[in-house]
Amino acid sequence: MSDVFFPRDEYFMRLALREAERALEHHDVPIGCVIAHDGEVAAAAGNEREVRGDPTAHAELLALREASRALGGWRLSGTVMYVTLEPCAMCAGAIVLARVPRVVYGARDPKAGAAGSVLDVLGEPQLNHRPEVGEGLLAGESAELLRQFFALRR
Repeated sequence: MSDVFFPRDEYFMRLALREAERALEHHDVPIGCVIAHDGEVAAAAGNEREVRGDPTAHAELLALREASRALGGWRLSGTVMYVTLEPCAMCAGAIVLARVPRVVYGARDPKAGAAGSVLDVLGEPQLNHRPEVGEGLLAGESAELLRQFFALRR
């Protein structure tokens, strides 16, 4: 785990926040993801579980699929994933399988986080790939989007 960020990290995380805001347009939980490759956006997605009726349509999985198409293969070496909420176990597993070398996330997820909060799939030493993980970038803004979303539903 690291809280050391690079100058472009905030830029890409702000793009992920924009994707999270777009998810609100179709009443999905506001989580956004951007995958950067060589300093450019390779993929961007927000949650689409509601609009697709698909429990696997998490922002991270949609972005991984888009990045694989854009980069021409399933191994996403040379990429960085930016996501507004700590990945769940499903998404963390997919990140490991895609060989994403670095993951930066905003808010921790104390109920389902799999980058150290509940589980640590991304740091599991028995797996064949462990990305570098940066946590807490724009965490306040990410968490506030989620707080507002769930406050309206209660």
